[in-house]
Order: sequence, then structure tokens, then C-alpha cells
Amino acid sequence: MNKKIIVTASLFGILAVILGAFGAHGLKSLISSSDLENWKTGVSYHFYHTLALLFLSTMVRYRDRFIEFAYYAFTAGIFLFSGSLYLLSTRAVTGLEAGILGPITPIGGLMFILGWVFLLLAAIKNK
Repeated sequence: MNKKIIVTASLFGILAVILGAFGAHGLKSLISSSDLENWKTGVSYHFYHTLALLFLSTMVRYRDRFIEFAYYAFTAGIFLFSGSLYLLSTRAVTGLEAGILGPITPIGGLMFILGWVFLLLAAIKNK
């Protein structure tokens, strides 16, 4: 599990840097300032939870299901929360309709919250 978490976090870290740079340099003149702020929010939460995944990799020695659940919750949160913000932010360029994307963002936020709850439960369980 440790290697899987580190590899996932590394890939998410690489992607977060690329998407952050793309937003700052490639999208700045193409989307509104409001959409750019949403993009930055997506990148910020992407980074925060990539770091949370790295932290999880130090806790796998406990061999706890809560750590595994936190891993999946953080991963899903990055895809759903940050991914939906990336897509919503670029609607002016891509022509995508908001449609189903709007409700996906809070589901991703819920996944982040669940990840933190699972981390808390793992800490409480493993004194």
C-alpha cells in the first residue's frame, strides 16, 4: 500500500504543478478572473490533498483499513473536486455545459472530508 500511495501522490504532484503553471500562463488571457480563481482553488486543494496522501504513506505501518479508506477518499476528492473545478473553469474555452459538473464539486469536497475523518479514526484507533 505504501508504494501505491507514494506513486499516486507523486503523479498527483506532477499534475498539480503542470496544471498550476498552465492556469497561470496558458489560461490567464483565455478565461475570466473569476474562472481563474476557481482554477486556482482547484489547484490549491489538489496540492493540499497530494500532501495529505504523502502523509498517509507514513502511516501505512499501522496496516489499518482507515488509512486505505482515506487514500481512496483523498484520491476521489482530487478527481471530483479539483477535476470538476478545472472543467468548470474552462467552459468558456471548451464549450462544455455545466450540467452535471456543478453537483460533482461538493461530492468531491465530501470525499476530502471523509478522507480526513478516516485519518482521524486511524489515529484514534492506533495509539
